[in-house]
Amino acid sequence: MVNIVGNVSPQDDYTHPLGPEENFNESVYFNFFDRQQGRGGFIRIGNRANEGYAEMTIIIYNPDGSAFFNYKKPEISHNDGWDAGGARVEVVIPGEQIRTRYTGSALYMTNSRDMQDPSQAFKNNPFRSLQVNLLHEGVGPLYGHVGSAEDKNDFARAHYEQHMRVSGTIEIEGEAVIHIQGHGLRDHSWGPRYWQSIRSYRWITGNFGDDLGMVLSIVGDHKGGMFHKGDKFLKVTDLKLETEYEPGTSFHRLLRAQVSLENGDQHKITGVIKGFIPLRNRRSESITYIGEGMTEYTLDGERVGYGLSEYLDQPDDKI
Repeated sequence: MVNIVGNVSPQDDYTHPLGPEENFNESVYFNFFDRQQGRGGFIRIGNRANEGYAEMTIIIYNPDGSAFFNYKKPEISHNDGWDAGGARVEVVIPGEQIRTRYTGSALYMTNSRDMQDPSQAFKNNPFRSLQVNLLHEGVGPLYGHVGSAEDKNDFARAHYEQHMRVSGTIEIEGEAVIHIQGHGLRDHSWGPRYWQSIRSYRWITGNFGDDLGMVLSIVGDHKGGMFHKGDKFLKVTDLKLETEYEPGTSFHRLLRAQVSLENGDQHKITGVIKGFIPLRNRRSESITYIGEGMTEYTLDGERVGYGLSEYLDQPDDKI
């Protein structure tokens, strides 16, 4: 039985009643990384039924630094499940097993930095057919919170996360079937959401095996996160983060973190970005920049893990 931290439950793996807010969003996100294959990525679906569409994003990082990417806004009229834009999410065992699929095409970029100018990226790079079929199995606690309308939170009023073991296949046009065995993290949120409603943040996720995973976060002045060691959930009580960027850009390429946990444990983490895609989210005239980095971590100079480091910035509010 899954270990639960917070006021969420396994049944929250299913969709929730559509709220009255125009910007009500129910999203699911799954990242995955296979250290032996040198591949990873994520798939995300966000239902914005009151606005009449879903958001679907898929990224696959390749070991040579190239990447596959696609983003779609298919029309939807309900919040009964996640099945849009060629992506589908199936709850197999609530709180324990979820299956993700994608059938469609994706933009193939030998230089994934091309995505800093999406219109040019889509004009100058080819599409290839892509099929993804992955099973995500919980290896850490299910942790999060369900807030209320009084929270006045327009980003993550209800939200939870869980570290996962991941297995399955990726089929890329022109390549042999790729068998994935690795780890990742999933999250699920519902309620009103505008990407522009939050200050710049750093969201750093990583897995070192079934027994050890981490999430580090900096949102404005708030620093936090967690480690899971087996089923044990440990809050981050102090976090110091340093980041190196690619010259002349805001693209992160290396991070170093010093972390203290509530039980007194202390860790040093180094993260080297192995694959990077710069994304942006536009709503009216507001643009939010999001750097997505497939990251290789070294914990205390010993254990090596993989995950995703996500750096979000508003144009006038950077950390």
